[in-house]
Amino acid sequence: MSKTIQIASPGQFADLLKSSRIVVTDFYADWCGPCKQIAPIYEQLSAQLSRPNQITFVKVNTDTQKEIASQYAITSLPTFMLFEQGKQVDKIQGADPRKLQAVVKKLVAAAEGPSSGLGSSSSGSGSGSSWRVGDLPKGYGDVTDQVDVKGLELLNADSDFGTVRTLFEGSKPTGLQNGKAGEKTKDWVESDTDEQLMLFMPFQSTLKVHTLQITSLPPTSEDDEAPMRPKTLQFYTNRPHILGFEEADDIPATQAIELSEKDWDSTGTATVSLRFVKFQNVSSLVLFVVDGEGSGEKVRVDRIRIIGETGEKRELGKLEKIGDEQGE
Repeated sequence: MSKTIQIASPGQFADLLKSSRIVVTDFYADWCGPCKQIAPIYEQLSAQLSRPNQITFVKVNTDTQKEIASQYAITSLPTFMLFEQGKQVDKIQGADPRKLQAVVKKLVAAAEGPSSGLGSSSSGSGSGSSWRVGDLPKGYGDVTDQVDVKGLELLNADSDFGTVRTLFEGSKPTGLQNGKAGEKTKDWVESDTDEQLMLFMPFQSTLKVHTLQITSLPPTSEDDEAPMRPKTLQFYTNRPHILGFEEADDIPATQAIELSEKDWDSTGTATVSLRFVKFQNVSSLVLFVVDGEGSGEKVRVDRIRIIGETGEKRELGKLEKIGDEQGE
């Protein structure tokens, strides 16, 4: 469900500017083509970064809210305005997704600094770096925000737990927040009939994928029915759709990796370094969790983060298969 608030009156907007530390505002119109083009990216930022009373994403229809549009001198669409503690701190005119993402994340990162008081209770930014340990590989950044969340697919997931979008939230998993894995919120994914999971991740831009970070926080008890951490992983690049389990057995993986106990750090995160030369021009990625590290029947995954570089933006809603026949 979208976390973006549709502004219905000047009073509502004024109240939000007072009650939320950061307010990101999208001034748009229904007839505006560029507004429609960038809307999915704005919604994705909202889904990743919104936090009650701290970071709020809103939309203002300039045709129905002319008083607000006039107050802030909106002369072109789309226009994005960023407010901190009620004061305008930035303005972006036009449908420039990279600039929008950069400005919003810079503001959120500044708000999550040591003096902000937001870090430990945050539901996360796109990087989610506040709870993970270690530095990103030199020269690369968190590109998880390039995942096209509307195209995500996950096979063999137990519906009693989180959805596929849960995997890409920046928020700190409840297993870390509370020191235990059995929370009522169940903000993780578990496999259903056996230990296998198949995840399809389409991207908004072609990516150079350097590293994948997988967080898994199974219970620490000796319960034989407790879910396991992933062990054997297979990656497939540039598939036009998700693979079936039998189909994956017949297709050579771009890379296969086997994790061991030493690969998991104190946050329950394994950093998977990919053969970078094979992941240079990636429009989609399929992750196949083949099995778990024990003798259980289910596998658990809490979060996934993608590290690399963004490339050429692809047309929204269109996934083109790009040849992955690249040299070692």
